[in-house]
Formats: sequence, structure tokens, C-alpha cells
Amino acid sequence: MSEVTIDGDGTEAAPGHGPDPAPAPDPDENRRQVLYWRLLARLFDPEEQASLESASVAVVEDVGLPTALLDPAASVDSVVQRHPDLAAEFDGLMTPEPDADGAGDRAAEVRRAALASKVLLNVFATGSGTVTAEQLARWQSDAGWLERALGCRPGDLRGGGRGNGGGVSPTGTGAGMPAPDLSRLIPEIGPELGSIEAGLVRRMHLREVLADPALASRLTPSMSLIEQLLRDKNSLSGVALANAKALIKRYVDEVTEVLRTQVEKATVGELDRSVPPKRVFRNLDMDRTIWKNLTNWDPEEQRLYVDRLYYRHTSRKTTPQRLIVVVDQSGSMVDSMVNCTILASIFAGLPKVDVHLIAYDTQALDLTPWAHDPFETLLRTQLGGGTDGTVAMTLAQPKIAEPRNTVVVWISDFYEWRTEELFESMAAIHRSGAKFIPVGSVTSSGRGSVNPWFREKFKDLGTPVISGHIKKLVHELQTFLT
Repeated sequence: MSEVTIDGDGTEAAPGHGPDPAPAPDPDENRRQVLYWRLLARLFDPEEQASLESASVAVVEDVGLPTALLDPAASVDSVVQRHPDLAAEFDGLMTPEPDADGAGDRAAEVRRAALASKVLLNVFATGSGTVTAEQLARWQSDAGWLERALGCRPGDLRGGGRGNGGGVSPTGTGAGMPAPDLSRLIPEIGPELGSIEAGLVRRMHLREVLADPALASRLTPSMSLIEQLLRDKNSLSGVALANAKALIKRYVDEVTEVLRTQVEKATVGELDRSVPPKRVFRNLDMDRTIWKNLTNWDPEEQRLYVDRLYYRHTSRKTTPQRLIVVVDQSGSMVDSMVNCTILASIFAGLPKVDVHLIAYDTQALDLTPWAHDPFETLLRTQLGGGTDGTVAMTLAQPKIAEPRNTVVVWISDFYEWRTEELFESMAAIHRSGAKFIPVGSVTSSGRGSVNPWFREKFKDLGTPVISGHIKKLVHELQTFLT
């Protein structure tokens, strides 16, 4: 007996010509969508949706994950402490390898969705009201897990830049889509994290926290926290001021260690063989010494007699150079002020590099006597105010004694009051033979705003503005200072 199908109007259809049956729903796709709908609801709807919560509990239990992932009060650290195996799953979670055949493991994608939802909610759903030192420390830790999920080291994305507000919405919430791949948004996520952290710091009773050594010890120094400490330093005293200085110094030391490694790699110079090597044990070239004395080998005694030692050359060729760093210390350039102060101190420690440091807003301050010590330098800065680069130029120009051996690094967003006058003086430095390097931002995130008028003028002058990671400035100085 042949199979008969019925059309929508009730008539018989010819065999084999009926409507295609609807595809069976994929339970894993449904599970993943439940987790993402819960994520969106918690981010944008303050009212808890009981049905999504109960459905999400069932989903995480189905894939063998702890329900603590759904607890907003639980930090990622606390979840990982109870379930250590999850730590490896968070690393690179949001930078998945491309699937060759396009058909991924659906159950694994549900698992990734649950983990991604946890870290995104903990970082981007910060609530409102006063923030305690413990809450800030927890958020910083969770932000570190997000950075790990994006394939970065904790702290890498938060090193600079304040965002423009808002948040990052997860991608891939539709059917058939994989768990979030946010790696393409890393340039935007970094400033957003900095913005959220700055907001949390502002919501703290920072002075009360600093006055309590136990609470202050819970703070982890970051760019946002250091900025607030530098703004408040003149209103702090006693224990609070001491704790603030300790946090600033701790942050400065950490960043200095990282930047010093980059500078030393970039500015080693060539070996200077005109300088005799120092005859100390650490410079002994053992391989060359053995090779050159092989003729003294005594086969009967099985002994090598050494009549001459050879040493490695360690002196590097360097030319005496003068580095003049001018930094805009207005409110929009705080992260650049911190980074460049540290960078100037590192270059000040190099042989034959004469470093001068000038900070300005509507007034200029010559910080050269303290250029070797970024901590002392930062304590002397006055963040905020307007911008008038001509006052800094008045201090910088007399320092250019030998233009061919001088580099002037000018860090600012170049939103100036007397634009024409300032640019003409900068162009005069360039024409004198000195190397002039305009820098729009010196942050870890690479995000910065530059006055378009100045950007075009510098481009026409042949000295385009450097904007981006601090490594770019280190690389630019490499060719001049070696």
C-alpha cells in the first residue's frame, strides 16, 4: 500500500510530494540560548526572571557544571577554588579555534556559554551604590579572568584609557551560533574595563579605606586607582597619605619592571670593540679560551694548559643624546602622564642619555631634577586643568643645545588654546635638525584622541603623530638613542 499525504487544504497529495517535515530542535542550541537570554536579562533588566533562572540551573547541571556559576555573589576565584579544573577552561575561552568543518561540539559550546556568561556578568553588571575595598578587589580579580578568557594576561587590557561608557554585549546569541568570540573587540574592551574600574573607584569612600591599613591592603593598584590617588593626594594626611603613597609606589615599580625590559631590548646598541673587555670572571669567554689553547693539550697528563684567557666585550656603542619629554598633565592625559614619567626615568638610567622632563597644563613645571624617580615625580604633578603648550615650549626650547643630538617627545591630545603659535614653534624644532616626535597617547590600551588639525599639520610636516601602545614610542626612540 502506497503512502498518502494530505495537503493543507485537505486534498490528497501525490506520493513523495508532501511538505518537508520540520527539523527536530537541537536541545543544545536551546540550552545555549537560555544561558544567553539570562545573560542579557541580567545585564539590561534589573528584575530577576525566575523562569530563566530555573531553566539555567537545569542547563548547567545537564552539562556537569556547578550551579555556583549562576550565583551573582560568587567571584570567579571562589568558583575556581572549589572546582580547580575550570581554571584551564577560562583561559582563551573567548578566542576559540576556528572549526574546520563548521560543525562544532554542541555540548561543549553550551559549557563555554555558561562560563562566558559568568565572567561577563561579574565584570559588566556592577550594580550601584557604595563600593567597598573588598568589592573592588573582587571586581579586579574577575576582570583578570575576563582578560585571560580573551587570551591576555590579567591587567593587560586595563593598563590605560578611560572608555566612553556603555558595555559590551555578547555575540552569538542566535540559533546555530557559537559561544562568544570577543577577540575582535579587544581594542574596545580595554578602555571599557578602565571606565568601569574608574567608576567603581569613584563610588568608594576612598579616604576612609586608605585610613584603615587592613582595608587599604586589599586594594590592588591599577591605572584608575592611581589616577584617583594622584587627584586626592593633597587632601590626604597621616595614615591615609602613607597608604596612598605605598599604592602609587607599588604600581610604579610593577610598570617600571615591565617597561625597563622593553627599553633594554630596544636600546642595547652595538658592541664597542675599541674598549678593552673587563677582565672579570663573568665576562670570561670559556669556549674561545679552550679553543685558542688547544695546542697546549697534554695527552699523557690529560690536561689543558692555559697561557691566555679571553674575555667577552660587553661595552656598547652609544652616542651622547639629550631626550626632552614634554607631557600634557591635563585631566584627559593622566594615563600618559604616569606611563611617560616612568619611561623617562628608565631612559634616565641609560648611559649617555641626558633626560629632561616637563609637565604642563596652563602652567609648566620642570621635573628634570626628579626624572630618575617616577614616584617622586608623580607626587609633584598637579593633574587636571586646561592646556597651554606654549608655556611648556618656553621651558623646552632653551634645552635644545645640539639639535642633531636631541629628540623632543611631546605627549598630548593637542587640544590647545594657541594652536598656530604652538605648531610653528614645534615646526621650528623639526627644521633645526632635532628629532620631534608628537605622541597622541602612551597607554597600554592604545586608545587616545588627537586634535585632527594638529594630526594633519604633523603629517604634512613629515612627523606623523604616534598613537597607540607605549611599545611604539620605545621602538621610535630606539633608532635615535643607539
